[in-house]
Amino acid sequence: MTILLALDSSTEIMALSLSSPGASLYFEAEGGSQASALMVPEALALLTRAGIRLADVDAIAFGRGPGAFTGLRTACAVVQGLAFGAGKPVLAIDSLMLVAEDARQQAAASGEPLTGTIWVAMDARIGEIYAAAYEFEQGFWQTRVMPALYRPAELCEKWQLPAAVAGSALLAFPEQLGKPQRSWPHQASRAAALAVLAGQAWARGETLDAADALPIYVRDKVAQTTAERLAARLDNLRIAAAA
Repeated sequence: MTILLALDSSTEIMALSLSSPGASLYFEAEGGSQASALMVPEALALLTRAGIRLADVDAIAFGRGPGAFTGLRTACAVVQGLAFGAGKPVLAIDSLMLVAEDARQQAAASGEPLTGTIWVAMDARIGEIYAAAYEFEQGFWQTRVMPALYRPAELCEKWQLPAAVAGSALLAFPEQLGKPQRSWPHQASRAAALAVLAGQAWARGETLDAADALPIYVRDKVAQTTAERLAARLDNLRIAAAA
C-alpha cells in the first residue's frame, strides 16, 4: 500500500501527483516564477484532498532535470524540506523521461502503442535543445542515450531523424529538426507521467536520502553575454531568411 508524492517544476508547467491505493490525484499549473510560491501549498492541498498526512507518505519524488535552472532548484529545495521534515526518502526523476512517458500514454490512448526507441527533445532556450533517448521494456523505461545539451545541427547529426520524437523542440525548431514519423510536441498530462515514473523508481528501490536530492544540470551556463545573445539572434534571422 505505497503512497508517493511527486513534484516537478523543470518546465513552464508545475506538476504534482499523489499516488495511493485509493486513487491518484494530479495538479498542474503555471510554473516558472510561480512555482516557488505554489508548490508547497498545492502539495499539502493534494494530501488534504486525499485525507493523507505527510507522515503517511512512503517517499517524495522530484523532477531532477535537465530543465529550467530556477524550476529545478525550486523542486529540489521543496522536496528536501518536506523529506527532512517528515523523515522520508526521496526519488529523483529524469525530467526528460517524463516527456517520453507522457508520449507513451498518448500513444496508448490513440490505439497505436509506442514501441522501440523514442527521442525526447525539449527547447532549452538560447538556441539549444535538451535531448535523450529512451525505450520502454517490460514495464520500465530504459535510457538509451543520456540527457545532454545540443545545438539543433548537432542533434540532427546525432540522431539521424528517429521515427519517434516527443517534446517542445519540435515546435521551437521545426525546420531544423524535420518531421519524424510519429511525434508528440505537446504534453497531455505531465502530472500523470510523473506519477508513473515515481512508481517505477520506487519499485526499483531507487530511494535517496534527502541530502542527496540534487538537480542535474547539463548546461554549464544559464545566461548569455550580450555578444552571444546578438549572435543567436543573427543565426535565427539567417534561418528565417533561408526558409
